Amino acid sequence: MTSSQKLFVGIALIAAWTATLGSLYFSEVLKFVPCSLCWYQRIFMYPLSLILLIGFIRQDKGIFAYVLPFSLIGITLSTYHYLLQKTDLFTSSTVCDTGIPCTTTWINWYGFITIPFLALTAFLIISIMGAMFFLDETDEAA
Repeated sequence: MTSSQKLFVGIALIAAWTATLGSLYFSEVLKFVPCSLCWYQRIFMYPLSLILLIGFIRQDKGIFAYVLPFSLIGITLSTYHYLLQKTDLFTSSTVCDTGIPCTTTWINWYGFITIPFLALTAFLIISIMGAMFFLDETDEAA
């Protein structure tokens, strides 16, 4: 693994750890109860913290082949959740009929930063680092 590839994995790892620890802080310290979509986003983020760490330690050149499916599904879930909170595009959604409604906005920093937005940002950083990793790999082969 080249030094730039290590950097890409490291940045993705920091994004995954930050998202995981932030998620745990919101639920365990601030006592924000996660909705169903938040749980699904956690299902795709939490394993990334461990997978990226192991890939970084082992310098696994195929790490993003495992990571990108998780992060791309996470992007889809986070985008849907954010649009559910901030727009009227999905007013007839039945995904979050039980427990805490998925339209509950626990934080709303600067009028647009919500928990799904933070998750989306982390998933995007991880995916972009994966794309840069692959691009670096193809440049190296040429």
